[in-house]
Parts: sequence; C-alpha cells; structure tokens
Amino acid sequence: MLERYKKLPRNVFILSFVSLLNDISSDIIYPLLPIFLTITLGASPFAIGLIEGMAESASSLLKLFSGYLSDKFQRRKQLVFAGYSLSAMLRPLLAFTTNWLQVLVLRVSDRLGKGLRAAPRDALLSMQVPVELRGIAFGFHRAADNLGAVLGPLLASALILLVAENKENPSAADYQKIFLMASVPAIIAVLAIWFFVQEETNLHENEKKPVRLSLEGFDANFKRFLFAVSLFTLSNSTDAFLLLKAQQVGVSTASLPILWMCLNISKVITSLIGGEISDKLGRKKVILSGWILYALVYLGFGFATDQTQIWALFFLYGFYFGFTEGVERALVADLVPKEKRGTAYGLYAFAFSITVFPASIVFGLLWQTLGSQWAFVFSACLSLSASALLLTVKSVRNH
Repeated sequence: MLERYKKLPRNVFILSFVSLLNDISSDIIYPLLPIFLTITLGASPFAIGLIEGMAESASSLLKLFSGYLSDKFQRRKQLVFAGYSLSAMLRPLLAFTTNWLQVLVLRVSDRLGKGLRAAPRDALLSMQVPVELRGIAFGFHRAADNLGAVLGPLLASALILLVAENKENPSAADYQKIFLMASVPAIIAVLAIWFFVQEETNLHENEKKPVRLSLEGFDANFKRFLFAVSLFTLSNSTDAFLLLKAQQVGVSTASLPILWMCLNISKVITSLIGGEISDKLGRKKVILSGWILYALVYLGFGFATDQTQIWALFFLYGFYFGFTEGVERALVADLVPKEKRGTAYGLYAFAFSITVFPASIVFGLLWQTLGSQWAFVFSACLSLSASALLLTVKSVRNH
C-alpha cells in the first residue's frame, strides 16, 4: 500500500498540506461557533440553519463558475491561491462580531473563498494522477483535510483552557482571542500555495475543445449522478445541529471541541480506507455504503438520550465522510474527460448548492416546530431515497 502512495505526484502532497493547515484554522472556530451564536449572541436554531445554509450555498454556486473558468483559461493555481487568501483574510474578523447577522456576512464571505478554490483545486489535483490511483489520491487529500479538523478542535480546547477564566462559559472577549489565533495556520497555507504548488497547462488542447458552462456536453450517466447528489444533500444539513444536539443531551461546552476531534479522527482513518477500497471494488459501492450509514446515524441522533450514545454516533458519522468525500470526487474524474473536469467539479458543487441551503433551513424549522427527533428522521428518509437513485448510475473510468 505504501508503494502506491510513493507514486502520487508532488501536488497531491502539497495541496493536502495546504488543506491540513486551512482546516486547522477553520476547525479551531467551527465547533465553538454554534455555542458562540446561541449563548453569546443569542441566535436561534433557525438562525444557525440560515447562516450555514447560506454560507454553503454561496460557496457551491461559486464553485460552478470557478471550475468553468479554470477549464477555459487553464489557470487553476491562481484561483486556488485567491480562494485560500480570501478565507485567510476574512475568518479572523469573526472575533469582532456582536450579532448573528454579522456572523452571517462573514461566514458567507469565508465560504466564497472556498467556492473560488475548491473546483480548480480538485481539477489540479486530478490532472497528474493515473486512474488506478485516483481513489487513494483523493482519499489522502481528504485524510489530510480531516487531520486538520482533528488538530483544530484540540487546539480550540487548549486555547479555552489557556485564555478563558470560565471554562464552561467563555466570554465574548475569550472567543475574540481564540478566533484571532486561528488565522495563523491559514496564512501559512496561502504561502505554501504560492511557493510550492506547480501547474501544467495545455492551452493547445483547450483551444481545440472549447469549454462551455453547460450540462449539454455531459452524458446522461453523469447527470443522474448529479441528481442523486442533489437529493442526498437535501438530507444533509449543517453539522452545527449535531453539536447543538450533543450539548442538549449533556455534553459540556469545553468537551465539544474534543467531540469534534473524535469525529475527525474517524474521518482521517476511513478516508484512507475508503479511497483504497474504491480503487479496488468500485466507487459506487463505497459511496452507497456511506449514504446508507448516514441514514442510520441520523436515526441514532434522533433518538439519542445520553452522552455515551452521542460520542459513539459522532465516531460512526466519520465513516460516512470517509466513504464518500474523496470517493465522490474520484468518481467525478472517472465519469468525465480531463479537459472538462474543472467544469464537472463545478457542476458537482452546484448540485450540492441548490439543496444545501433548504436542507439546513428545513431541518432548523422542523427542529424548532416539531422537535429534533422529527428533523433527524426526515433527513434519514431522504438519504435512503438518494441511495436508491445512485443505483442507476453506471460505473465508468475516463483516463
């Protein structure tokens, strides 16, 4: 297995390191954000759903255009650099927010940076990787990203212990210090892109095959996959609700970053396993397993009543990510030719974007009106429907 990793091109490792640093920065903040919003700023569950839904929708909509532009001009590195730079500049400003509307503006702006960089980055990562190594390439990248999400919450807990007088209920000033410190890894990530990421361009090939921002050039099989992703995403609301559920069941504020860290340890391990399995057994089987597991875990969250169940469910939830995040990206590369991959990753993100906003809004409304149990059951049923649709997608592998 180690020999297969040695065959991966340099860009896979550099981009994985960048994702590691950026996720450390993001995940120092993310597990604390729901509590900061509800307790410090007085936001409701609906407001949390609105913030995260709008943030992810804005991000995914921009991925559509950034992916297209990266194919059209064959300049992916510049878009990746600009996207990471935007997030690195804006994320520290969360330290100075005094109401949830300000958080909304900054979260949306931060995620626009992700939207600008994600599709070009995935296309850049896939370009030099042979088809038989795509699973482990994207799996390794997701593992590094998730490792950052392990280290980020660990640093968040350490910073709470370091700067907060009241460890159970940090003050607004405490959150300010923590959010500012979180900017350091993101700045290092931006420098790594500028100095170490390499890009090979093939402008002649691009001139022969003009790229259009349209579904017309893609076959019905890829379109079915996009529809399945879109339906599944309608079940996939923001993970902030899982942290809120954990707190309501009895997990302390100081323990939430550790809970988030355990989830991401599970993601790291299973991302490597999921990518390796998908190279051998096929992408669709692995993705289908992840989506069905997601439904079962959400049912578990709906009926969870004690902390032990919450900790177990968070760990199992990481398996869903490990079997889907990197594998879905590898499947996109399998389904479309090389010259269209930037646009394809943009369309993949767009399929996600058109339902991720209503997913969090609907979940938040169901929680607020009927209770959390009904919200989790609703999401589980939708994900099972998407799993049935995924069965209609044929497995192919473009070089």
